[in-house]
Amino acid sequence: MKSIVILISGRGSNMEAMLAAKLPCRIAAVIGNKADAKGLETARAHGIPVAVVAHAEHASRELFDAALAAEIDRHAPDLVVLAGFMRILGEAFVRRYQGRLMNIHPSLLPAFPGLHTHRRAIEAGCRVHGCTVHFVTPALDNGPVIIQAAVPVYSDDSEEALAARVLAQEHIAYPQAVRWFLEGRLSLDAGGRVRLDGERRGTGALLSPSPDAR
Repeated sequence: MKSIVILISGRGSNMEAMLAAKLPCRIAAVIGNKADAKGLETARAHGIPVAVVAHAEHASRELFDAALAAEIDRHAPDLVVLAGFMRILGEAFVRRYQGRLMNIHPSLLPAFPGLHTHRRAIEAGCRVHGCTVHFVTPALDNGPVIIQAAVPVYSDDSEEALAARVLAQEHIAYPQAVRWFLEGRLSLDAGGRVRLDGERRGTGALLSPSPDAR
């Protein structure tokens, strides 16, 4: 059975979604960069080994990355999953796990990389927003897209309401992407795009506002 390591910084809601999805793998460890990350308590409650590699205890990003990699490698995972891990990882770290380092971002990349994505989507007048699961590359929030989920943006949306709508889709999309990896169904073509073995083509479309709006 394949194994994964999950990296978190906070409550770990995407980690919880993966636990609920009962993925066909062993979660070898959950690693946090903060000792008080609430997700570590959840992992312990499920009997999953936890570790803390605190970024504040390292003098440079390179030293932190090296310590984090050493802890990850101790568990020899097939996949490393960033689930709300709020640290920028250096190029050497990313290349070490190239093709087996996955992240989720709360926007429809390449739109709105970085922070405050929901606020920016509202301010830009977007009618559709969402989330993207992608393989991590050295460029921030820029890597081969595995799956995206879209939600409508309403004219009276608050940042909090839109964030909640997107988060609900994250909890569906991220476990699905990890499942495809574990099943060996993901590959990269010559252009660096993700291909899914057995992909089914959807026939629906999300229109926002709806054409029948009154």
